[in-house]
Amino acid sequence: MSGLVILSLSALMVGVTMGLLGSGGSILTVPILVYLMGLDEKVAIASALAIVGAIAALTSLLNIRSRSIDWRTTVWFGVPGVFGTYGGAALSEYASGAFQLMVFSGVMLMSAYFMLNPPRLKSEPGSQKIWVVVGEGLVIGGLTGFVGVGGGFLIVPALVLLGGLSLARAAATSLIIIAVKSGAGLIKYLELLGDAGLTLDWALIGSFVGFGMVGSLIGRRLGQIIAQRQAERVFSVFLVAIAIWILFQSGRDYGWL
Repeated sequence: MSGLVILSLSALMVGVTMGLLGSGGSILTVPILVYLMGLDEKVAIASALAIVGAIAALTSLLNIRSRSIDWRTTVWFGVPGVFGTYGGAALSEYASGAFQLMVFSGVMLMSAYFMLNPPRLKSEPGSQKIWVVVGEGLVIGGLTGFVGVGGGFLIVPALVLLGGLSLARAAATSLIIIAVKSGAGLIKYLELLGDAGLTLDWALIGSFVGFGMVGSLIGRRLGQIIAQRQAERVFSVFLVAIAIWILFQSGRDYGWL
């Protein structure tokens, strides 16, 4: 199978996931870039931030048009997330790529757990203090910067439980938060990669974003006919399989296997 076919199919799958679930894009993008496209781990994480951030931003334009974004929650959750993401990216300078992938696999397993055992998403506006929302944004932002995950699987439940949003409104709001956080993390990674003599393949990133946007539009359509819970269950099993594979590969890199 040619590289272009692998790239296009992989990007479509990432886009469909983001459009259908409002999350999951970077969870797939990082292993695709490392194991299918052969990128260095840190370059893959930075590329994933660029790809997922761009797809989330473009999809958010559609959500802005449909007025499905809660801007107040975006500010309270997104601004701390930007600082957290930048800090997580800065911290990544002191970790090996293999270690980052091991943490990444842990995040994948956590994502699968939340999808299989979702919290009871009952909207209760004003039920939580604002510092809880800010703290959640910082923590999830840190994960975004350190391992390149957008964190939608954590952001969406948080916006419902802490922000009192409906599930559909939370999914739309999560995408614009992911876009802003990814941009902050990418800025720091460009600095770190430059110091290490590494660069991003912008042609690959652009192609991935293009196919990913097509997939995102397809995912939005599928979301109207496929039950989200059913899709999440299938996706969670897929995540567990990929996480185990990454742990196995990382263990080999460290000589444990």
